[in-house]
Amino acid sequence: MTTAGYSLWGSSAGARMAATIGSYGIERYGGSNLPKPSALVLLYTGHAYVASTDPATFVAVGAGDGIAHPATMERRVAALRAHGTEVEYRKYRGVGHGFGLGVGTSAEGWIADAVRFWAKQIQGQR
Repeated sequence: MTTAGYSLWGSSAGARMAATIGSYGIERYGGSNLPKPSALVLLYTGHAYVASTDPATFVAVGAGDGIAHPATMERRVAALRAHGTEVEYRKYRGVGHGFGLGVGTSAEGWIADAVRFWAKQIQGQR
């Protein structure tokens, strides 16, 4: 089994978990000693903590999110970039928290964009 190039995806509270694992690895939380993910994909979360070891990160938020305000993720994006972490940030108008697949909204297509970002990170590791 190979774990090379894997990514972690999460939304809302799940994005907090993915971000924390991306920062510290799963071994810190009792899991196996695996390499860090090549990319994180985080959607509509209020997770603001940043580590200098965070992997490349794709972030998507809804401009109308009343639960996890986009400004929180915008501060995280700025902090990640200040550490030299590659980040792709998307803010979709007309959607709020929990836009899921985004079908029929301005967020439609976010999954393909995230996959392209992830693939770019994998290519950069070769």
